[in-house]
Amino acid sequence: MQGTNAAVYEVVDFQRDVLEASYRIPVLVDFWAPWCGPCQILGPVLERLAQKYAGKWKLVKVNTDEHPELAMQYGVRGIPAVKLFVKGEVVGEFVGALPEYAIEQWLAEVLPDENRARLEQIEQLLEEGKLTEAEPLLRKLLTADPGNNKARVLLARIRVFDDPDEAERLLQNLDLAEAAYLQQIESIRTLIRLLRRKDQAETLPEGPGREPYRQAIEALARKDFDTAVERLIDVLRKDRYYDDDGARKAGVALFTVLGARHPVTQRWRRTFDMWLY
Repeated sequence: MQGTNAAVYEVVDFQRDVLEASYRIPVLVDFWAPWCGPCQILGPVLERLAQKYAGKWKLVKVNTDEHPELAMQYGVRGIPAVKLFVKGEVVGEFVGALPEYAIEQWLAEVLPDENRARLEQIEQLLEEGKLTEAEPLLRKLLTADPGNNKARVLLARIRVFDDPDEAERLLQNLDLAEAAYLQQIESIRTLIRLLRRKDQAETLPEGPGREPYRQAIEALARKDFDTAVERLIDVLRKDRYYDDDGARKAGVALFTVLGARHPVTQRWRRTFDMWLY
């Protein structure tokens, strides 16, 4: 392998330089050609990034004029074509001369990440309603990666009933755009607002839904979720839009925070939804 620097190489033996090497470190392969204008734009950007992230991944350049068999083997139909290899397999790719910031975003999504794998495991536990098992894993992850916003949202899901103030602190100054996490954040905040009304029953609006609504809030505070949903359904039956549609918002928030496979969600979601329509 011929290297222009420590992180950028021209391919000599693809099996050795890319496939075998990718078991030790992710390998970004740039399929390019000297006559390709966009390749001349993208190449320096990739080389600069390879230097910036040296040790996390390396760049191998494949001149398709010199190695047409590799371009054919990996389905390269247009260049520049960039493919990321991990453990001998392509795990991500793009075509064209993307700007540097877009490439960094793409790399953040496709590069192997131990914390991301742990987060996926924790999300699975939460969807199954195993909050007790998930909490120590989340705290350990946040100790190692304090800026992990997704982990902060998941921990807030767990802490909202025991400590709404902590849950609120965890949600401060988050920078997340993924719809699934935005929904969780809104659900947690809905529950925080509701739980803080536990000792403010006098502030609840008058109406036939007031008493079951108060009882639902108290049940949420003691984590008696079955009773909470029953009382919320009572509110829907007696006063559908009580407290600015509060019962619907509370029920949806609760099911979101508990997770789709939590026993309470599975027992009550269908019945709850029937009373909405």
